[in-house]
This record gives sequence, C-alpha cells and structure tokens, in this order.
Amino acid sequence: MVVAGFLWVDRWEPEPAKLLLIAFAWGACIATVTALLINTGAEAFGDLLLGGGNGSKVSALVSAPLVEEAAKGVFVLLIFWRRKEEFDGIVDGVVYAGFAAAGFAFTENIYYFGRAFADHGFGNGTSAGVVAAFLVRGVLSPFTHPLFTVMTGIGFGVAARTTQRWLRIFAPIAGYLAGVCLHVLWNAAATLNGGKSFLTLYFLVILPLLIGAIYVIVLQRRREQRIVTAALPRMAAARWIAPSEVDLLASLAGRRAWRRQARRESGRAAAKAVGRYQASVTELAFLRRGGIRTDDERRRQDELLQALHSARADAVRLADNGDSR
Repeated sequence: MVVAGFLWVDRWEPEPAKLLLIAFAWGACIATVTALLINTGAEAFGDLLLGGGNGSKVSALVSAPLVEEAAKGVFVLLIFWRRKEEFDGIVDGVVYAGFAAAGFAFTENIYYFGRAFADHGFGNGTSAGVVAAFLVRGVLSPFTHPLFTVMTGIGFGVAARTTQRWLRIFAPIAGYLAGVCLHVLWNAAATLNGGKSFLTLYFLVILPLLIGAIYVIVLQRRREQRIVTAALPRMAAARWIAPSEVDLLASLAGRRAWRRQARRESGRAAAKAVGRYQASVTELAFLRRGGIRTDDERRRQDELLQALHSARADAVRLADNGDSR
C-alpha cells in the first residue's frame, strides 16, 4: 500500500524503476542491518551505564532515531549527489526517501512480528502480543517510517531547486532533524509510561502531520503538471513534439489513453516506446523551466532530445509493423 502510494506520487515524472528497486533494497537490507548493529550496541551500552532495562530506552529514544533516519537518508544523499539529472525537486526527494523507508519498514516489521511470535506464540490465548504488534505496525502505522524519512527527502528536494549555497546545505540537515524529532516522539509515546500516550500522539500529532505531508505532496504534484503544461506549446513550436500531441501530453489521463491505444493496436513494445517518449518530454520540460544556462544543462538537453527522437522512431516503426500485420 505504501509503495503504491509513492508510485502514484511519481506518475508525472517517473523515476527509473531500477533506482526505486535499489532504494527499497537499500532500506530493507543495508539500512536495517546498520541500524540493528548500532542500536544493539547502544542498548548494551545503556544497560552497562544506566543499569539493566534502561538500555532499550537509550536505544529507542537516542540511537534509533539518529541512526535509522541517517541510514535511510544516505541513499537520498547519494542520488542527490551522483544522479542530479534524476533529482528535480521535492517530489523526487519524497519518492526516493519513501521507497528507502518502505524497505526499512518492511524488514523491521518482519523482525518485530517474528519477535512477538517468539515471545508470545500464536494460539491458546497467547496471541495478544502478535495481534497487538500487527495492529500497531501493520494497520495503524505502516506509514510512520516513510513519514519520518520524507522530511529528509523534502529537505533534499528544496536543495535541488535552490541556487543559494547556504540553503542547499541547511535544507537537508533541517529535514533530517525534523525526521529525527518525529521519530523520537513516536518512540517515546510507545516506550514511556507504558505506552499510555501512544494514541494521544497518534491522533493529535502523527495523523495531522501525515495529512499535512500528503497535502504538500499533492500540491507539488500539481506543480509538476503545470510545469509540463506550460512547456508543451514551446516544445511544439520548436518542432520537438507534434502540435496534435500537446493535449495528449498535458494530462495523465491523456498519456495513459495514448499508451493503451498503442498497446492495443501495436503491442506492448509500442506502448513502452510511447511511455519513454512521454517521459523524455517531461524531463525536457523540467530541464528547461529555468532556462538552459550551463554546458551540463545543454548536454543533458541534447541527451533528452536524442532519447525523445529515438523513442518516437521506435513507436512509429512498431505502429507501422502493427498496421502491416
């Protein structure tokens, strides 16, 4: 469900499927193993320093928020640093952060469900712990890890759009710290006072923040549509796209109908070629929204134009083959 939500967010300018899969695997494997090792060490240190039973609180309130948000956020940093052409703004930061966090939550939930089963079993009236773990982690809060890490993603998204050096440094740090603070609040509500403040925090803080984050993401998604729609007439005037394609490319419904028609008439390969063509048009629209000023931007524009022409040629060739059949 969480992954489907982030794919919906990413529909205007889909990120490469390979990178999304790597993001999920990073969260599910590298981030979780790193966090498990460090948090276990922090718990042992807390027991040694503060006495038995207190190490888990040190791990939950200090180590886990700092380490887990950093472990998930490192992947977003790597994409921001190494694949700048794939990082255009807040939506991209949200999607990469969300996939890494979804992978982390996937593995962590399996770990906690397994531990609850080992402690309580499942049957003979002893399944309350397993059911409680499932309700809390699987039903009430599958979105919490993505929500925390999305704050880091938003920070990197702001950094990707600004030209001010100080903001490029400050925004990701502020996003990371916001995610850490939310993580601390969440763990404190579940750990302190026997978890009695959990539902209060859930309904008064976490859910409103989730709604607010969704609202911001929807606004950014609409902003992406406006950027593409505004660029299409200029691209048609430059003869990069056909004037008859402007309306089809201006809405997700039009794009989807175009791909379905290509698949129905010419097969799956033709639909994929049309999809690549549409993606290239979107990438060009985002690249040109602030003007082409540097050599890297000119090189990127040439690459996208080549990809656009190649995808169009493939789609036309496959359509002609379909007509001949």
